[in-house]
Amino acid sequence: MTDRVKVTGFGGSLRKKSFNRALLYECPALMPENSELTIFDISEIPIYNQDNEIDLPKPVKDFKDAIRSSDALLVVTPEYNYSIPGFLKNAIDYASRPADDNVFKHKPVALMSASVSILGGSRAQYHLRQVFVFLDSYVINKPEVFVTLANTKFDENLRLVDETAKGFMKQLLQNLVSFANDLKKLEKK
Repeated sequence: MTDRVKVTGFGGSLRKKSFNRALLYECPALMPENSELTIFDISEIPIYNQDNEIDLPKPVKDFKDAIRSSDALLVVTPEYNYSIPGFLKNAIDYASRPADDNVFKHKPVALMSASVSILGGSRAQYHLRQVFVFLDSYVINKPEVFVTLANTKFDENLRLVDETAKGFMKQLLQNLVSFANDLKKLEKK
């Protein structure tokens, strides 16, 4: 019997009709047994200011607590100008600072993205991988989930209708949960 794995998910898009937001909200139904996904809204996190590290704003404290209490993380992001949306990087910067309170350290992380382009947000994911490597997170490498031509893969209610994409998402989430379980077993030894 494996322990229940708690996953916190958050996204890189503020837009209500975002394909990436829709992709994130598809994930709870795709989670493997013995796991749960809680989605955290990072839209209230203020602009990073190192002066605030001593007395963190409440949304930052809540975000850090959510990550700290999770076994694994899921990040779903669009690509803006070949990279990560600024407010997503801002939230990550806050949660990883100060350096001795980096809540991403040793956390398994899965990445997904959706885009109307043929690249599916891949460049943003590659930049995000670099950030999480520096933060000593364990990025789950495969399968990579890039929902390309997203405008053809969601219905008018922003429900994902592409079964191939759902299959990749399920496998990535399974790999994330399995890795998190393996880490929990190692910690108990």
